[in-house]
Amino acid sequence: MNSPRRIAIDAMGGDRGVGVTVPAASRILARRSDLELVLVGDSDRIEPLLSRVPAGNRGKLRVLHTDTAVAEDDRPGSVLRSARESSMFLAADMVKSGDAQAMVSAGNSGALLMIGRHLLKTIPGIHKPAMVATIPGASKQSFLLDVGANPECDAQHLFEFAVMGSVLAESLNRAPARVGLLNIGAEHYKGTEAVREAAEKLERCPAIDYVGFIEANEIYHGQADVVVCDGFVGNVTIKASEGVANVIRNVLYHKAGPAYFNRISRFFSASIINSLTMQVNPERFNGACLLGLQGNVVKSHGNASVLGFCHAILEAANEIDNQVPRLIANKVESIMATA
Repeated sequence: MNSPRRIAIDAMGGDRGVGVTVPAASRILARRSDLELVLVGDSDRIEPLLSRVPAGNRGKLRVLHTDTAVAEDDRPGSVLRSARESSMFLAADMVKSGDAQAMVSAGNSGALLMIGRHLLKTIPGIHKPAMVATIPGASKQSFLLDVGANPECDAQHLFEFAVMGSVLAESLNRAPARVGLLNIGAEHYKGTEAVREAAEKLERCPAIDYVGFIEANEIYHGQADVVVCDGFVGNVTIKASEGVANVIRNVLYHKAGPAYFNRISRFFSASIINSLTMQVNPERFNGACLLGLQGNVVKSHGNASVLGFCHAILEAANEIDNQVPRLIANKVESIMATA
């Protein structure tokens, strides 16, 4: 795409709001001249922070004012009535109108899902959107979905997640994408009824390269490019993984002390150590795509740092480049035509 990619940012969302979103926007514009960013939020709080934006990048950044924000404790069911002037709603509305090609928010996940479904609608043939997270691996990355949008899923929902996840992976030149179902064992009789029925559906679908059940300890081994589960299991899995990664980084950086690094450096170069700590840094993988909507929506962690939010913005740019909603619609239509 040669035209500028415009991303709407819910500047008020997340634990630290404009303290993270505005510096992240400034940092991204210094790296990506092809992007335009719209900060949706309270201009009285945003404008003072824009003095740090280099003059050459200021023209690629504009502010859409609203002093209303969705709170983390707002009930998702109420936001469509009470939050139509909120930064989250207005950012999503920009995607609906075509004024932006993607949006990013670190705000209330349930509210974002509700607003996204209301304004952007789901792709025909998709019953529920799913949040997908990037999973680091020893040799390459993979994708896990759903990671929180749908705590309860039936077999059809899991099948649709597999279709959407395979499209995302293949859009990044992994064709055909290998798809696995997260389960408590590899045997065909294990798992919930929904998981077993989803496996049968995937086995009968020639458009999906289904590789069988994947156990939790195999997620990072690269046996599948896409790992599918319901949102409850996925959310627990991703948060447990992030917790372990943070413990490792904390031990390496804080607990062991300089003497530990001196001993390590006798055997490993500093570049290897830095590479290891970066590989397990959850901030690098911040930005969960909300797949299944007729528009690009990316959810950042609420407690993301500036670096983490930068990665969420870059994920939105990738979604624009790869035109994932259109590719999902095409694949769903193709599967339905041959069913």
